[in-house]
Amino acid sequence: MREEYDFSKAKKNPYASQLKKPITIRLDEDSVKYFKSISEEVGIPYQSLINLYLRDCAASHRKLNLNWK
Repeated sequence: MREEYDFSKAKKNPYASQLKKPITIRLDEDSVKYFKSISEEVGIPYQSLINLYLRDCAASHRKLNLNWK
């Protein structure tokens, strides 16, 4: 290893804007179990599955139909 590295010609990460933002979200246990069971079947981490599902909802502008009484 070098004692010093020269970063003067380094380029900014082009994918930095695509990084995921860590958040805290409260989900009911049944929802988490559901995504965990699917993740075992398909071999994708359950948090990635939740992210893919939410991204699909956002991309298709899907909205939940709630009627409060």
